[in-house]
Amino acid sequence: MDNLIAEAEKYVIQYLNDNLDNKFVYHNLSHTQSVVKKTNELAELSNLKETDKFLLLLSAWFHDTGYTKSIDNHEDESVKIAKPFLKEHNISENDIKRISDLILATKMNYEPKDELEKTIRDADSAHIGSKRFSDITELLRKEWEIAYNKILSEEEWLNMNIDFLSNEHRFYTDVASANWDKTKSKNLAQLLKAQNKLKQEATKLKHKKEELSFKKNKVALPERGIETMFRVTLKNHITLSNIADTKANILLSVNAIIVSLVLSNLVSKLDNASNQYLIVPTIIFVLFTVISIVLSILATRPNVTSGKFTKEDVANKKVNLLFFGNFHKMSLKDFEWAMGEMMQDRDYLYSSMKKDLYFLGLVLDKKYKILRLTYSVFMLGIIVSVLSFAIAFQFYSGATTVM
Repeated sequence: MDNLIAEAEKYVIQYLNDNLDNKFVYHNLSHTQSVVKKTNELAELSNLKETDKFLLLLSAWFHDTGYTKSIDNHEDESVKIAKPFLKEHNISENDIKRISDLILATKMNYEPKDELEKTIRDADSAHIGSKRFSDITELLRKEWEIAYNKILSEEEWLNMNIDFLSNEHRFYTDVASANWDKTKSKNLAQLLKAQNKLKQEATKLKHKKEELSFKKNKVALPERGIETMFRVTLKNHITLSNIADTKANILLSVNAIIVSLVLSNLVSKLDNASNQYLIVPTIIFVLFTVISIVLSILATRPNVTSGKFTKEDVANKKVNLLFFGNFHKMSLKDFEWAMGEMMQDRDYLYSSMKKDLYFLGLVLDKKYKILRLTYSVFMLGIIVSVLSFAIAFQFYSGATTVM
């Protein structure tokens, strides 16, 4: 029997080398040799009779030779290839029938009927319980692409393998289950891990695409830039207005303190004849101080507007609803209606924002002009007052010396 097994090995190796297309990178001589090895291993572990082991090994050598003839129903072709060889070596009809049945038992979705059929099916799928599972199945995937023109994405390939290992495949013999189920579970865990990683990457990619799409839309829509421009510019104008008001308040406070000090300390001493020379400088000093106070008040004094508008004003887009002075006397109902009309009209909305910006600029111009004038008056008043006091003291000292 060993001699016949050796003859079968020699025959199949030569036959596959001569006839098998090189597109079969999985179902090739290497796969056949692996199935033979695993068949022998399972037969030894199961303590099968030598005759059963003999039939299994012959079946294993010939089980995929049919790929040289056809992909579909290649098991039937394998039987046709095996029979002449078996007859030539005087194998009985019963054994030929048994070997043929074992070859046909390797068909997909076939349910084995006895121990020998279970053994060859387990040997044929032994790679599922192998540490080289990933490398071996990758060869099968490549064969599908080349021979079947069946191209699967990474997600589809993982899903198919996970479904096969989880729901379709099982080891039939006890020895195969005992030796390979643990590694099979590890292989399944690796597939699930790869699937989860792929899902995470897909989620990240989706988010990245959404972010890029969002950024693209932001670039494509000038409204974003326009709104940012209005927001920044209006904020800058309001900041400048606050600065102007702060400066005016400082000047107002300083001059008010000066006037208070002059009235409480200097004016009360002018009744003395010896202090008559201080009257003119004091009047000049107080006059400039009062003018600075008046200008500071003018710089911060708010304008009062009517606070009303009509529906015709809204229809003709003549009223700026973004400025409180135009609506503070209107009813809430009328104001909400007018705002609704403006928000539905993009041109009206942007026109109101432009008007708001423009008139705020005019107010700022007025504030800063008055503020500049106030500082000039205050500075000139200080200089003139100091000079007038100096001149007055000079005259007073000269007159005193003559006397």
